[in-house]
Amino acid sequence: MTRADPHAPASPARRAARSGWLESARRIAPLAWPVFIGQVAVLAFGTVDTVMVARHSALDLAALAIGGAAYVSIFVGLMGIVLAIGPIAGQLFGAGKLHECGRQLHQALWLALALAVPGCALLAFPEPFLSLAHAGPDVSAKVRDYLSALAWALPPALLFTAFRGFSVAVSRPKAVMALQLVALALKVPLTALLVFGADVSTPLGDVIVPAFGARGCGIATASVMLTQIVAAGLMLRRDPFYAAFGLHGRIATPDRASIMALLRLGVPIGLSLGVEVTGFTFMAFFISRVGATAVAGHQIAVNLVSMMYMMPLAIGSAAGTLVAQRIGAADARDARRIGWHSVQWGALIAATLGCIVYGLREPILRFYTHDASVIAAAVPLLAWVAVFHIADAVQAVASFVLRAYRIATVPMVIYAVALWGVGLGGGYLIAFDTTGRSPASLLGAQGFWSSATAGLVVSALAMTAYLTITLRRQRSS
Repeated sequence: MTRADPHAPASPARRAARSGWLESARRIAPLAWPVFIGQVAVLAFGTVDTVMVARHSALDLAALAIGGAAYVSIFVGLMGIVLAIGPIAGQLFGAGKLHECGRQLHQALWLALALAVPGCALLAFPEPFLSLAHAGPDVSAKVRDYLSALAWALPPALLFTAFRGFSVAVSRPKAVMALQLVALALKVPLTALLVFGADVSTPLGDVIVPAFGARGCGIATASVMLTQIVAAGLMLRRDPFYAAFGLHGRIATPDRASIMALLRLGVPIGLSLGVEVTGFTFMAFFISRVGATAVAGHQIAVNLVSMMYMMPLAIGSAAGTLVAQRIGAADARDARRIGWHSVQWGALIAATLGCIVYGLREPILRFYTHDASVIAAAVPLLAWVAVFHIADAVQAVASFVLRAYRIATVPMVIYAVALWGVGLGGGYLIAFDTTGRSPASLLGAQGFWSSATAGLVVSALAMTAYLTITLRRQRSS
């Protein structure tokens, strides 16, 4: 066998493959970067809260970790149901059925309002979460105050999710990004004011704003979300782009068939996201049993890897949009190509970012807090960050592509087995040494993080395998 000349020109097939790979990146990037910036702005809400509350008190930070985990567990599951608007609207947009596409947004808005009712009830009565966390009375009181404020944020947040899913599906992510950036600009000073308190001079005299601590974060978030959904409504009414979808007139009345179609796709998506998020948020409840310092370190580590996740989330969202549009346009070959290339790009970028963050983990943690004990608790958790992030990126992008084909049930099962079974269940066994065989280095929070990483690897492998099967079926059909 002769060895290939490394200096020989690439074959036509290899050049075509490389060209196609780069072409897919050029198509994904214009949709991905606004989603990335917008989602970083959204996640920065949590970062702002974490940084400010960490400087206020460790007790409030523990309450923020538990309360934030409860809110995210509720919101993300409901958000996933509403986000079914994305694949449905994307396919209709690709097929040129614009008015039907616009009517789907109206149905998603009705669905968001209906889902907000049970969500707010859970936030108003968070006892199940407090019991799971074994929170002490001081922390529990602060968690209740925080979640009672966030109950006002949930309805506008779900309504904005419908607007976001629709706008991204019709290749309008910059509009969403603009509103998310404005919201962040409002969130930062308002959170600082309400967390730390201040004497504010007004034309009517001086007003003393008390230091609300963690509760102030909830009040600020609710205020900003209400402002954001009002701005989104004005944009739908006045932006000429949305006129083609029939969105400048009256809102369509609820339609049972359309809402059921949203639920058939959205419920598995919501359950998938719920499993994905609770696989990590429930870690906060269990780790809180170890102590306030351990859960504070976990909160910082979670916030950091969540920020990193915004890149694969953006790539997956953009890829899902393009794939859904190409399916609607009856271009199955192009849909397959974009779907597979997006997974490859997600893995490559995640590997690069994961290694960078791992190398700079200690300076990054010092940005969050100067508390040496909290930094010491967080440093070993980030030892898993490179593998964790690569696996997280692969499974996330693959799941978005599958949703574009309106496939959500199998990913839901994969998430349940990998993230709940391997990740959360395995973490509990290791972290609390229930078998008596856990190494000392993996007791406590590190046990949960090691198992969460293993669960993500299982999820990434299974999701990629199922995507491969799906694309092959599409080729043969």
